Amino acid sequence: MKKFILGAVAASLISGNAMAAPQQQSQRHTAVKQKVVAKQAPQRTQYRSDWCKGERFDSRKARNYRQIDYRKYRGLKAPPRGYRYVQSGNDAVLVGISTGIIAAIFANAVR
Repeated sequence: MKKFILGAVAASLISGNAMAAPQQQSQRHTAVKQKVVAKQAPQRTQYRSDWCKGERFDSRKARNYRQIDYRKYRGLKAPPRGYRYVQSGNDAVLVGISTGIIAAIFANAVR
C-alpha cells in the first residue's frame, strides 16, 4: 500500500511539473513576440502646439524646433539673462536655459 501511495504522489509531482513547463515556455514565447512586434512598429511623435507658461519645454515634442535670434523677428525683445527663444511651429517660446521652464509664449511670431 505504501508503494502504491508513493508511486501516486511521485506520478502527480512529475505530471504537475511537466504540465507547468509548457505554459511558462509559451508565455515567454508570446512576450518575445510582443517585444519583436513593438520594435518593428514605427513610433510616431506627438507634436504639441499648446504650450503653457510654467511647464517644462520638451524639444522632442516641438514641431520645427530650433533656437531663434530675437533680432530677426518683430515683437521679440532681448531675452533676460538665463533665457533663450526657441521655435515650436510658428510660435516663439521663451525658455529657461538651465531649467527648461517656459516663461512666455508668443503665438505666430515666427513666419
